[in-house]
Amino acid sequence: MSERTLVLLKPDAVRRGLVGQILARFEAKGLSIVAMEHRTIDAPMADAHYAEHVEQPWYPPLREFAVSGPLVALVLEGDEAISVVRALNGATDGRAAAPGTIRGDFSLSNRENLVHASDSTESAAREMALWFPDLG
Repeated sequence: MSERTLVLLKPDAVRRGLVGQILARFEAKGLSIVAMEHRTIDAPMADAHYAEHVEQPWYPPLREFAVSGPLVALVLEGDEAISVVRALNGATDGRAAAPGTIRGDFSLSNRENLVHASDSTESAAREMALWFPDLG
């Protein structure tokens, strides 16, 4: 079943020059880039994106990281894209992520973990509408 998902290549991925390598993994898997934008975000956009986490005590440092530099937002499409992208990304904590995953190969952090991906069709719809409102 073809579906779309939102992916963010976070400021650490951009800062470390990993955008090309990460995109290549998604493309090599057979996913298509539907939309992509290199941009920075402000605190209100971070709050809107991470709405379900804003009240958590660990959220302020996450917001600070999210707005710390440019990121790449993209929409990927392919067969079961949501679960495929999450498998390619690996466990949220890069220290625990399996080798061969993006986080397992490139991250040593829980917060600075290079990538975000929608976790459900509902999240994907909400996040794509937020980041790419003209995509429809």
